[in-house]
Amino acid sequence: MSVSQPASIKVHKTSGSTMDIVWKDGHQATYTFTFLRDACPCALCNEEREKQHRQNDQPAIAPEAPGSLPMFKPLLRPTEVEPVGNYAIRFSWNDGHQHGIYSWDYLRTWCPCAECHAARHANDGLRHDIDHHPPREK
Repeated sequence: MSVSQPASIKVHKTSGSTMDIVWKDGHQATYTFTFLRDACPCALCNEEREKQHRQNDQPAIAPEAPGSLPMFKPLLRPTEVEPVGNYAIRFSWNDGHQHGIYSWDYLRTWCPCAECHAARHANDGLRHDIDHHPPREK
């Protein structure tokens, strides 16, 4: 049995802004729709994240022109949700995007709970030091 299999999934499509998953190992995760949209695993979104130098669990950076007023944007919501085989879920979003297939493994890897987030980023400071401070020559 893979731990990346959900025991239950609740997508609060019309009544809320989250998807709740209880994994078969008992771990519980709540994914906001904004988090899911920002973490879309499609090639187009991956390319945008790479350009912005951000991880899947970091919010999207909206480009703003100097002096511009913020535009109203409706809250992100899925317009459709459908299973993809027994390994994933797909959302069609109210911003027109519909290319991401969120596998159970992907969702479990990018679980937004505090415990999983801390575990993913435990070595960030060390990675930064290694990348920005080359070893001294002897």
